[in-house]
Amino acid sequence: MKKLSLMALLCAAPFTFAAERGEIAIPAATEVPKLCEEKLGQLKQSVSALQRLPLDQAKPATVLVPWNRTRADLDDFWGAVYLMANVHPDAALRQAEDDCNLKIEATLNEVLQNNALYQRFKAVKPADEIDAETLKGILAEFENKGVNLAPAGRAKAAELFKRLAKLEQDFQRNLRENKTKLAFSAEQLKGVPEAKLTAYPRDSQGRYQIGLDYPDYFAVMEQAESSDTRRQFYTAYINRGGKKNLAILHEVINLRKQLATLLGYPSFAAFATRNNMVGKPEVVQQFLDKVKDTVTAVEKRELAELAQEKARHTGQAQAKMLRWDLPFYEQRLKKSRYAVDQDEVRAQFATQPTIDWMMAVTSRLYGVEFRPNLKLPVWHETVKGYDVYDAGSKEYLSSFYLDLFPRDGKYKHAAAFTVRQVSTLEGRTPVSALVTNFSDKGFDQGELDTLFHEFGHIMHGVLSRTRYTLNAGTSTRRDFVEAPSQMYEEWSRHPESLKLWNEVCSSCKPIDPQLIKRMNEARLFGQGTRYARQWLYAAFDMKLAGPIPQDPLKQWIKMEQATPLGHVEGTQFPGSFGHIVGGYAAGYYGYMWSEVLALDMRSAFKDQLMDPAVGQRFRKIVLENGSQRPEMELVRNFLGREPSSDAFFKEITGQSALMVGEAK
Repeated sequence: MKKLSLMALLCAAPFTFAAERGEIAIPAATEVPKLCEEKLGQLKQSVSALQRLPLDQAKPATVLVPWNRTRADLDDFWGAVYLMANVHPDAALRQAEDDCNLKIEATLNEVLQNNALYQRFKAVKPADEIDAETLKGILAEFENKGVNLAPAGRAKAAELFKRLAKLEQDFQRNLRENKTKLAFSAEQLKGVPEAKLTAYPRDSQGRYQIGLDYPDYFAVMEQAESSDTRRQFYTAYINRGGKKNLAILHEVINLRKQLATLLGYPSFAAFATRNNMVGKPEVVQQFLDKVKDTVTAVEKRELAELAQEKARHTGQAQAKMLRWDLPFYEQRLKKSRYAVDQDEVRAQFATQPTIDWMMAVTSRLYGVEFRPNLKLPVWHETVKGYDVYDAGSKEYLSSFYLDLFPRDGKYKHAAAFTVRQVSTLEGRTPVSALVTNFSDKGFDQGELDTLFHEFGHIMHGVLSRTRYTLNAGTSTRRDFVEAPSQMYEEWSRHPESLKLWNEVCSSCKPIDPQLIKRMNEARLFGQGTRYARQWLYAAFDMKLAGPIPQDPLKQWIKMEQATPLGHVEGTQFPGSFGHIVGGYAAGYYGYMWSEVLALDMRSAFKDQLMDPAVGQRFRKIVLENGSQRPEMELVRNFLGREPSSDAFFKEITGQSALMVGEAK
């Protein structure tokens, strides 16, 4: 066998990702172990070559470039592994991909503890600002894994990371694989439209069997007249993680504390936030304190109005709001006060026309074209693939998949999965997948917001044009990543973007401008209760990540009891709080922190939301740059000024700057 030179080894690009643009390789379950071992062997070979590079030869071309290829090769495989583990209908394949995922994480942890490799990156002198920002992120990756610890410390850190990865996977699988069905009679489900009930199977006693997917949850909680039915369903939904997940979360919290101490930090929160925009937990606490001070009075006022609605409905003058009452009476109030019926909204926004309209809005705003690609391999018959082209140059940019409807064994929330990262250096194009659990009967108001929000993530991924894969798309700081998608929610409800509806679907019922006006007015009610709950989630997350580990259920009960609606005895919410076991640990505050920037960036469009000049400037400055430049620098460049939190604090008190009266 001919011996390869060092540079040949460094620059070899043994990509196993399907070469044809957006294709995803979907192996059989029995093939996964071998493919996984082959991929990890390639990773180790590349690392071995790179760590032998003489330090005086370390520069971007000899370190950053081959590392970019190595990570791209791994991520091509890993992205598909992680996606299939969460969406594929075959339980055996999901399990095989889960097993492979743990092996990849363990091997990558080992690589990032390699001090010889770390020293090669430290020796590189960046050629420009992008190289400098990339190196900063790479060095942080190594340091996060304990590369600077003594050998015994590195071994302990590796053990902790390995266990945490397994626990996170088990926690998420328990939620994903939950097949609980609740049985209710027709009388118990009075208020839920017959058209919805016919979709549910019945047991031998004629009772409807209803699962815990999002469409089922909202159908019952918003429309079932029976308080007892809502209570039963609410309790089952909140407890869907079970005692197993409570035990997992308890162990996770203690292991994170051990890890933080080992790495020299007083708390996991201090460790997790140091590389975020906030920099330290104290800044998070100050922000959360301001949010709480702002929304407390609004929440109390809204709950009093909902209690009055309950009194009118039940005939009980002293009716008290209960936690499982909230969705039901909020919808009743919006229907009576604003004449907004979510079934009417769903009928207006039929599924495929709404998706087509959203793509038309996005195309016009960002200067792109979406083309269905029926040749892309899919993992389920309801999944659809699309290619993205630049509207001006007709250049192919990327691909994405839409997997929108619930099924057994599928990821239960809404998320954009990164499958393949871009690298202009390598001529690589990105691929993402939008995974949600919507009704197939059209979109209600909340689903419409979620659709645009998640598609904002997709655009952040597939319109990225970064030099290196490590900075691509949504690979930003955790407390910025939601900003582009939160900003894009506005386009789901603005009169200007809705003008495109009839262009997209001439055979559809024309958009009723008065319905949109009423929807926008109705949306502003409930902001106090919504953001008070967001505050509670974020504050709970930070408490668990604090200097002294807490029992998660006891801490939750204590904090929830202090809220106006109190704690529902027998519920165990922490066991279903997947965010803080996953990537949002000590970072859930980021949803609101990034929304500050999102709402401020939205103001750049002023009253011309469909202005393509501003849209394409946002694409060029923010979406295309990922994290290859500091996020705050991107925001300042787009706004032309320092960011302001004014729009956010108006939004969370129901005083949105949206001019709802503009609907014509």
